[in-house]
Amino acid sequence: MSVPKPARFWIGVAAWTLRPVANILMRKEWLGLEKLPKGQGFILCPTHCTEIDPIVVGHMLYNQNIMPHFMAKDGLFRTPLVGTVLRGARQIPVQRAGATAGRSLELAKEVLDEGGAIIVYPEGTLTRDPDLWPMRGHTGAARLALMTGAPVVPVAHWGAQEAFPRYAKRVHIFPRKTVRVLIGDTVDLSRFKDSPLDKATLAAATTVILDDMTALLAQLRGEEPPAVRWDPKAHAQKSHGRDVTRGRAVAAATLDSGADDGGTGVGAQPAVGASSDGGTGVGAQPAVGASPDGETFSATPATRHTPDTPATTEVVKPAGDAS
Repeated sequence: MSVPKPARFWIGVAAWTLRPVANILMRKEWLGLEKLPKGQGFILCPTHCTEIDPIVVGHMLYNQNIMPHFMAKDGLFRTPLVGTVLRGARQIPVQRAGATAGRSLELAKEVLDEGGAIIVYPEGTLTRDPDLWPMRGHTGAARLALMTGAPVVPVAHWGAQEAFPRYAKRVHIFPRKTVRVLIGDTVDLSRFKDSPLDKATLAAATTVILDDMTALLAQLRGEEPPAVRWDPKAHAQKSHGRDVTRGRAVAAATLDSGADDGGTGVGAQPAVGASSDGGTGVGAQPAVGASPDGETFSATPATRHTPDTPATTEVVKPAGDAS
């Protein structure tokens, strides 16, 4: 792809700034680089468990001379300096509602038509899963893929959350961490080629993408993923953003009342674990209702539950905080 010079300049500025920091914080191990498409536009769908994930993914792509174009929430583009860099680097603002919400897909299609790489996080935000597995996703990546015919490349990475745990307030520099990035085979969406772009088709295609991402992460972690994918709605969590205040209030109210939800984690405590991102309370817990990283947690175990599946109680484990 021939990236416009202004965009290449601003992507270079970001790389010159962030790559040295990433190299200091983390050793890197990139696996499956040969699976990145050559000479055509493609959609990259990575897992998402910490705020520094875009640095991990962008670093990997930039070092392969692939200029990354992230689809990011539009609020970031209004941030001083950061917004200037994002706009200059031709990143794509995503407005989740309103008349201009579809504009982001049009801009992404332009980049794909020019042979560029679009990075889309199908989950839409940091996973709420207490153990950092991919949660139920949104259909934007599937819609873009089926609209354009661009290949979808799943990616999983593991280790960055040890350097900067989800919603942490500080970086864990020592000991130096290793982040492993695994690139998978192109997702097979051929079964949806002639299907209408309706809700059922997009949901099914999204599930296929998330399944491939989850399988890659399981390979990196050497663990079996949960049988049921975490669904924020089943845990009364918002689709986007954080819900720290509400989570603390629920945890405090539960302790005061001595309420027992019968081991389901649903009903009496609608915000189990919870900031809106399924916080685990990683690390030491100096006070009930808040972890050192500013997340909230519950006095009762978090639970995986969907309306169609019997609930199974699972104690929240301190996922990914090795420091």
